[in-house]
Amino acid sequence: METIPRNIHLVINEKLFVKDPETTNLGKRILEHSILLIDEVGFEAFTFKKLGQIIGSNESSVYRYFENKHKLMLYLSSWYWSWVEYRMIFAVHNIEDPLDKLHRAIRVVTGDVLDDDRTIYINESVLNRIIIAEFTKTFLTKEVDEENKEGFFKVYKNVICKLSELMLDVNPEYPYVKSLASSIVEGALHQHYLKAHFQTITDFAEKDKDLTEFYIQSINKILL
Repeated sequence: METIPRNIHLVINEKLFVKDPETTNLGKRILEHSILLIDEVGFEAFTFKKLGQIIGSNESSVYRYFENKHKLMLYLSSWYWSWVEYRMIFAVHNIEDPLDKLHRAIRVVTGDVLDDDRTIYINESVLNRIIIAEFTKTFLTKEVDEENKEGFFKVYKNVICKLSELMLDVNPEYPYVKSLASSIVEGALHQHYLKAHFQTITDFAEKDKDLTEFYIQSINKILL
């Protein structure tokens, strides 16, 4: 698995936080334990009060970093997709063959996620489970258009656009690269969710079936 060097800092939209949580020990603890708590109880049951009790701090201290739990979830989602974007760039760096580059990028966005111990206060494997289960809640809201204008989903869209650009390098004539790229990114999340919760309606509950290989084979048939 490609890992982020220690000197890499993922830039998050400043409108998502009141105070940058990555600048203080308390902020990092808020990120670390919010991920664990959301994974444990779900986003609906998650509250700043519960988080404060876990980190041994007042609920009000969490509000000094995030306006509300929706903004916190948007922050975590943006961090995740920034991490995915970086890994995509890292995976295809210095690779010349366009199809090989596309396959490598697909492996990043569809494969299982392991924790990167270089990012001490972010457990990527747990955050990945949250994204699989909860990410749609960040944009299936009445405020989605306004929040999109504010750039809250920019990095998520960057991942899809970069994947579509790699598809164009393989087949410049294919007219639906953005739809295909977004279908892969969203479809992979959905299939991982089905694998965890509705195993009778996905093939990937079977150990010999590989989700990444499914998308690579599909892409080859569509683009080649």
